[in-house]
Amino acid sequence: MKLSDWISLICFVIALVILWQFRGILLLVFAAIVLSIAINSLVRRLIRRYDLPRPRAVLMAIGIVLITVTLFSVLVLPLFANQFEQLLELIPQGFNRLDAWTRALLADPPSWLPGSMAEFELPRLSNLLEQFLNFSGQFVGNFVSFFSGSVVTVLQLLLLLVLTLMFLTDPGAYRGLMLRLFPSSYRRRADEILTKCESSLLCWLGGVSINSLFVGTLSFLGLVFLQVPYPFANAVLAGLFNFIPNIGPALSAIFPIIVALSQSFGSAIAVMILYVVIQNLESYWFSPMMMQRRVALLPAATLIVQLFFANFLGPVGLILALPLAVVCKTWIEEAWVVDVLDKGQKTAQDAGELPSVLPAENVSTREAVDVTDSI
Repeated sequence: MKLSDWISLICFVIALVILWQFRGILLLVFAAIVLSIAINSLVRRLIRRYDLPRPRAVLMAIGIVLITVTLFSVLVLPLFANQFEQLLELIPQGFNRLDAWTRALLADPPSWLPGSMAEFELPRLSNLLEQFLNFSGQFVGNFVSFFSGSVVTVLQLLLLLVLTLMFLTDPGAYRGLMLRLFPSSYRRRADEILTKCESSLLCWLGGVSINSLFVGTLSFLGLVFLQVPYPFANAVLAGLFNFIPNIGPALSAIFPIIVALSQSFGSAIAVMILYVVIQNLESYWFSPMMMQRRVALLPAATLIVQLFFANFLGPVGLILALPLAVVCKTWIEEAWVVDVLDKGQKTAQDAGELPSVLPAENVSTREAVDVTDSI
């Protein structure tokens, strides 16, 4: 390597170290970008439909968002907080019912249960609760540490709101500033990739919001039908946790199952079946129907991304894992796969080193990959 290459590499490493030190601020900036993109889509619709100047459309969009947040805070939040507080009081009863039922089963095992299971020593409920509280305490402690102190929380929220409003007032200027970081020969292509990132984020955000509303509504109706206590709080939790794929649906089912255990074991089984049916309906019917242009993220890749961002960026990284994955996926596909790998393959084909047409047995595979990776 030349001396200039070593200097460039050292500068790149130093820049990464500096960015890592400010990762909390960068997460807030990214969250502000996502919020501004979402509100900007509403601004564009108002401009197209009512032919409004942009400042007036921005004010109308902000007013709509404020009214929605106020109605949610007044109508939904108090009821959810009340039911969730009472729901937490029923959790020990559910654990006690499960503990008593399991011990009775082991004391008088049925004929189909292996004889060795009767000698199985069940851990005490207090030990299980202690381990559960220690695990949940570590997670909650990490989350609270990010928002430690009322002053820090207010400052972070203010920074998020101010950045969102700044990006929203003149997004073209900030977009042009970001494009100036690229070489002049690549700025047009970078602008196309940014447009695809925006489209992908809007597609993901709209799709997951509709899916969460669908999951929350079905959860509420199903829990009311099964007569499980506090269906509204459980339904809100199901809708919110649906924003976190893979992990979220499993977490949202814990509370209603434990609460149902305080009534009967059969009720808990019914709640478990209900959540499995809802998640299958959402995954295999509702989501493909509503998100025709959804972002194709493989389940294993999604889980790896969630674990990665949760480990290195904390709970806030887990919340923002999916939009971060959407942006990274778009840039990798466009800037690396299309502009580097595919361009090299095209150059080799033009030079006669590779066939211009895939073999017959690989055509179907290539078409399947194109359909899977399309946005």
